[in-house]
Amino acid sequence: MSRPLILFALLFLLPILCRSFSPENPGNRRVLVLVDDFAIKSSHSIFFRSLQTRGFELDFKLADDPKISLQRYGQYSYEGLILFSPTIERFGGSIDLPAILDFVDSGNDLIIGADASASELIREIANECGVDFDEDPAAMVIDHTSYAVVNTDGDHTLIASDDFIQSDVILGSKKIEAPVLFQGIGHSLNPANSLVLKVLSASPSAYSANPKSKLSDPPSLTGSAISLVSIVQARNNARILISGSLSMFSNRLFRSSVQKAGSSIKHEKSGNEQFFTELSKWVFHERGHLKAVNVRHNKVGEANEPAMYRINDDLEYFVEVYEWSGTSWEPYVADDVQVQFYMMSPYVLKNLRTDKKGLYSTRFKVPDVYGVFQFKVEYQKLGYTGLTLSKQIPVRPFRHNEYERFIPAAYPYYGAAFSMVRLWLSLSFSPSPPPPLLPKKPQTSV
Repeated sequence: MSRPLILFALLFLLPILCRSFSPENPGNRRVLVLVDDFAIKSSHSIFFRSLQTRGFELDFKLADDPKISLQRYGQYSYEGLILFSPTIERFGGSIDLPAILDFVDSGNDLIIGADASASELIREIANECGVDFDEDPAAMVIDHTSYAVVNTDGDHTLIASDDFIQSDVILGSKKIEAPVLFQGIGHSLNPANSLVLKVLSASPSAYSANPKSKLSDPPSLTGSAISLVSIVQARNNARILISGSLSMFSNRLFRSSVQKAGSSIKHEKSGNEQFFTELSKWVFHERGHLKAVNVRHNKVGEANEPAMYRINDDLEYFVEVYEWSGTSWEPYVADDVQVQFYMMSPYVLKNLRTDKKGLYSTRFKVPDVYGVFQFKVEYQKLGYTGLTLSKQIPVRPFRHNEYERFIPAAYPYYGAAFSMVRLWLSLSFSPSPPPPLLPKKPQTSV
C-alpha cells in the first residue's frame, strides 16, 4: 500500500477508534450474547433489536462454542455479556465461572436470563452476584390472585406483576402502565449483600413450588420476599441484571395482551417491552452514570490552588458533576451532594450548592487544627454510579510572626496585669506620711 493510502486510512480510522475506546463514552457498545439455540435470536428479536437501534453491536454465539472467549491479547473484546443459555452445563472456549466473575470485576456488565431448567452453572453465577434461586429444580412461581387471565393454562404460573421498584433512574420517568408478564423461577436476595435490589417483586400471595405436584411441605419462598427480577451495582460500578424468566424477553410476551386477575382492565400489550428497554438502558450505563471533573479549591478571593492552608483560612471548594444521557453529558442537578474536610474523622461536612449547570461549590473556614486533611466526596444514591473523590492538603499553624499582638480572649488577663502595675506605681510614688510625734516624758524635781 502506498504512503498516501496509508495516511488516508489513518485519518479515516483515527476518529472512529478514538470514539470507540474513549473513556468519555460510558455506553457499552460491544456485547457478547451466549444462547442455547440460535432460535432465540429470532424468538427474542424485539429485545435484541432495541439494543441494536441504540448503537450496540451484538455478537451471537452458542454457549458451548469451543472458540468463544471474552479476552484477546489480555484485553476484553466486549463490554457487556448476555447469558440467554439457562440450560448450559459448561461454557465452551475459555469461559467459565471465574472468567465471568473477572469480567464483572473489570467493570463490565452482565444480563442473566434463567428459567425452570436453569443449570447449576447459571445458579452458581447468580449466587455469586447475591441471588439465590429456589433449590427445587422443578419449582416455579405460582400466584392464585395475581395471575394473568389471558393465555393462562390453569396452573397460575403466568403472573401479571406490577410491583416495580420506585426509581426513575432505573426504570425511566415514564410510568409502566401495563403489568409485566412473568413465567419462571423465583429467587431471594442474599441479606449479606447490600448491593442487590429487587426491581420486580412477587405479590404477597405468591409462592414457589412445583406446579405439577401436590404441595406437601411449606414452600421455601413465599410472598413479597420472592424477587422476579433483580439488579446489582457492584462497587466498581459494574451492573448486573438477573431474571428468573427467559421468556420475559420473548416476542410472545412482549406482544401479548394482559389482564390481571381481579381487574376489569385489559391491556392490549404487556409492559415487558417497556420494562426491559428501560432496564437495559440502566444496565448498559445509558442512564444513571455520573462523572466528576474539574475538582479544585482555593482561598476566598484567590484563583490559584495553594500548596497548603493555614488554620482559620476561608476557602472555596468546586466540583463539576455530569450525567450521561445515552448520547451526551448533561448537568446533574441534586441537593444532596456533600464534601467532607477530613482527618481521621470529618471536621467539616458541608452541602454543596449547585448552579444547575453542573457546578457544585461551597465555602467554609479551615478548622483550628493543623495536620494533613482531605477533601472527600463520597456520593452514593440509588440507581446512580458512585462518586468517590479525594484530594489531600496540609494545614499548618500560625507562624511566630503571624499571631495577633493582643488576643481578645486574654483581655481580662491584660486588664489584671495593668491594674497591678498601676497599683504598684501609685504606691511607689505616693508621698510618705510624717513620722508620728512621740509624747514628752514629764520632768521630775529632786
